[in-house]
Amino acid sequence: MNAADTAFVLVCAALVMLMTPGLALFYGGMVRSKNILATLMENFILLGVVGVLWALWGYSLAFGPDVGHFIGNLDYLGLMGVGTEPFKTYSETIPHQTFMIYQAMFAIITPALITGAFAERMKFSAFLVFMVLWVTLVYCPVAHWVWGDGGWLKGLGALDFAGGTVVHINAGIAALAAALVVGKRQGYGNHATFIPHNLPMTVLGAGLLWFGWFGFNAGSALAANALASSAFTSTHLATCAATLAWVATEWIVRGKPTTLGAASGAVAGLVAITPAAGFVGPMSAILIGIGAGIICYLAVLVKPKLGYDDSLDVVGVHCIGGVWGALATGLFASKLVNSAGADGLFYGNPGQFLIQMIAVVATLVFSFVASYILFKILDATMGLRVTAEDEVAGLDITEHQETGYSL
Repeated sequence: MNAADTAFVLVCAALVMLMTPGLALFYGGMVRSKNILATLMENFILLGVVGVLWALWGYSLAFGPDVGHFIGNLDYLGLMGVGTEPFKTYSETIPHQTFMIYQAMFAIITPALITGAFAERMKFSAFLVFMVLWVTLVYCPVAHWVWGDGGWLKGLGALDFAGGTVVHINAGIAALAAALVVGKRQGYGNHATFIPHNLPMTVLGAGLLWFGWFGFNAGSALAANALASSAFTSTHLATCAATLAWVATEWIVRGKPTTLGAASGAVAGLVAITPAAGFVGPMSAILIGIGAGIICYLAVLVKPKLGYDDSLDVVGVHCIGGVWGALATGLFASKLVNSAGADGLFYGNPGQFLIQMIAVVATLVFSFVASYILFKILDATMGLRVTAEDEVAGLDITEHQETGYSL
């Protein structure tokens, strides 16, 4: 066991944990003031819900001994056998428990991303049930496919350094299922009342996400080493480039650069570099960031024409950004950066791009179908939406009997 590696990964786990309240602020500033607490609550409560779930059975399903290359078994149920000695299958230099708690923070923030799609209209009770089912039946299998010992996408050679498929495509396409099943907010598309109530809060949230994301990406090296440094650098440069690209594109298309655009561009860049961070060099990271800023902005721009109400643009930023990042990994990956990875198309290996495409399509199809079915079942049994009257009054008062701001 290496003390420096252990300390580094524990600090990175804390940084990833901070991303969930950061996301709560990012989302919270974009909803109307009558739904601010409900939005914060949906994110914050997942720290508790998924934290306990992960310890009881989630970690075992995601990272336990393989069953059919699809899921882990229950050998680690209740964290049995997950102790303080290194588990060489995943890392030789940190305690098994350190690896487990680091991965717990990924499992927490991934379902939190979905909440932006159904913001301002979903029952809190239905939300809780859906999240328990989704983490168990969707997140854990996909995490095992890509990162678990014996997972079929890992065996295929798919590259996902820190969660482009496992986190962002997985949550982003589930968000589309949510928007389609839950339906539009009352009055959406008829009048312009859906404007962010507190953009300073959103920018603060974006800043916390940017900060925490260094733990997300650099920490995925699982050691305080040169690869962590490379991933840190790529993460920052891609995010810088995406922020500039989103704002520039918005300026050209709309005639004005916006603060919300800068914050959204930063998140798009963070999303896109996540799968590639440990496999690409600095200049490739900048190109990935530029692509993310332009592609994700255009994806958000066309949303109204597609007719669904993804309240906070989870699909445009996380799904589309994740797809771009995963495919870009297949273009720009280089074994000169990470000898344990693979070369991409631009480095003489077109097969890697094909593998990345398979991983993307498999995740999109599985997560969308499974999420859609879960939403449909819950809608039929307990109902997903609050009443029209409660939605108009706001979820803060109707679901939680609180108000975010004094009148």
